[in-house]
Amino acid sequence: MLCVQGFVVTDRFRELERPQKGRLKDVVLMATVTSFESLRAPRKSEMRQFAELFEPLFLGSSEEARRQAAAALSQCEHVPEAVALLIGSMPIPVAASFLTRSKAISDRTLISIIRKQGPAHAGAIARRDDLSASVVDALVEHHKSAAASGQSREVTRPAPAAAPSSSATAADRNSAERVAREEKLRDEIKALVRAGSKVAAPSELPAIDEVHQALLVRFARNGEAVLFAHALADALGASDALAERILLDVSGQQLATTLAALDFPAADLASLLAALHPHLGERLGGGTRADALIRTLDRGAGIERVRSWLRADEHGPQNLGRHEPHLAENRRPDPRRQDARPSAADRDGVVQPKRTFGQR
Repeated sequence: MLCVQGFVVTDRFRELERPQKGRLKDVVLMATVTSFESLRAPRKSEMRQFAELFEPLFLGSSEEARRQAAAALSQCEHVPEAVALLIGSMPIPVAASFLTRSKAISDRTLISIIRKQGPAHAGAIARRDDLSASVVDALVEHHKSAAASGQSREVTRPAPAAAPSSSATAADRNSAERVAREEKLRDEIKALVRAGSKVAAPSELPAIDEVHQALLVRFARNGEAVLFAHALADALGASDALAERILLDVSGQQLATTLAALDFPAADLASLLAALHPHLGERLGGGTRADALIRTLDRGAGIERVRSWLRADEHGPQNLGRHEPHLAENRRPDPRRQDARPSAADRDGVVQPKRTFGQR
């Protein structure tokens, strides 16, 4: 067991108890983060001690360890402001999960990151579910300044001599159009905040990262279906209900389509499918059923199909095609059950005569 100034590594990282020399800093960082996570209500002294210890460990660790630390701290309810600012100012592969999910990061820190970092950081912050009015205004200002800097870099060709009145009219028209665009952008961002919706998905799904790849392979091999569904939902940016529906397809077709759309490595795809759906591991010709299934996949068509699932998943309760957890309490009644069928008095508002089947 490893102890670092009062922060102790737990069983969560027991596989790293005998680290290589180059990974020692990564182990110490994760041990510190894990111990801090275990504090439900850290005192001011513990927050200060963690902030002082975290920065040199974080900056001296590998990028993979930084991503894991940022993802772990994004689930904590209490994070020192200095630590939040440090993580949020990192390159976007490290900072994205923390900026999007952390509830402990203050509006002041978010606004500082928006003003000092690039559009990728602003985009990650815009995907948060709980944006305040001050953060929305900072996002709008960021878009305005980016648009203004882009216009200032444009090379304009001198126009031929014209009447002063026409030049003034053109300038006024351009100014009015710019103001209209800015107002439209402000309205769109505020509408997104009011609706609590996410930024529209890109034309293609982003490729799955190494962390999620490792988690999916590990959970599949261990038969941990629930944890696999959580990791898949996180990789898709979707709800656990959608991931569960994908896994409930016993043929494995939907899972294979989803992983192919995420550009999951082909070398691990067949073994992963066979681990979750054993029948796909059966031999078929020169390979397995999983290999045959993978050969039929079209990534372009799979991307469109997964995107349609994500759109349905984002529509919320108003969408009749919404994915619902298996055996959820608020699940709609099954019309095939006798107690879920409408009574004779309910159909068309007319009471139907009771059938007696031969009784007089």
